[in-house]
Amino acid sequence: MDRLKDKIAIITGGASGMGAAMVKLFAGEGATVIAADINEENLQKIAELDQVEGMKLDVSSDENWAAVTKAVVDKYGRIDILINNAGISSEKAPDQITEADWTLMHKINSFGPFLGIKHASKYMKEAGKGSIVNTCSYTAIIGSGFNHYSASKGSLRAIARAAAAELGQFNVRVNTVFPGVIETPMTATLTEYKDAMNMLVNATPMKRLGKPEEVANAILFFATDEASYITGGELVIDGGYSAR
Repeated sequence: MDRLKDKIAIITGGASGMGAAMVKLFAGEGATVIAADINEENLQKIAELDQVEGMKLDVSSDENWAAVTKAVVDKYGRIDILINNAGISSEKAPDQITEADWTLMHKINSFGPFLGIKHASKYMKEAGKGSIVNTCSYTAIIGSGFNHYSASKGSLRAIARAAAAELGQFNVRVNTVFPGVIETPMTATLTEYKDAMNMLVNATPMKRLGKPEEVANAILFFATDEASYITGGELVIDGGYSAR
């Protein structure tokens, strides 16, 4: 308890799945949490929690990011933590991926986090401190997933490492987690492909899928002052899949 006491945190994609698990955990640890999401209905539900405020955000919009970060600073005085968690996925085969598919995937999964870092770090640099954590994917570090999703996550990994190198001098830390397949609404469609699901589980040393709370706990550590000398860090959370 109170590992984030009095901290102000923005969590994108905070209205469902892993993001909602993070919102609940961070609020329980004493933070004031801004759950930022494009889904207004889910935002209303998550905002019913104590110490949680919902704000609509299209992460691919520069203007939206500027407005949300300014609104948070105007109301709360600062931004201590940013969790770039919002993302989309796809099961399309390479020969089915269009230019429009590629562009949309990168707008959300790569350009979105870039904008979050761009706008939140402005205020963090002024304060002389801050923690940014990005939700990437194990597909960014292994040879799996010849598609636009893996490409977007590889881009995010590069952005995060560059941001860590750039912002360290301002005491703004940038770290990244790489989840495997986690039980969330976004991955629920995999249950329609039992053979693929069984293959994933069997190829995972721990023989199961991950839980949103398991990712949230790892992100919590990076967000706290316990990780005060860690930046550019990368943590894989995939039950051992990438260790094969």
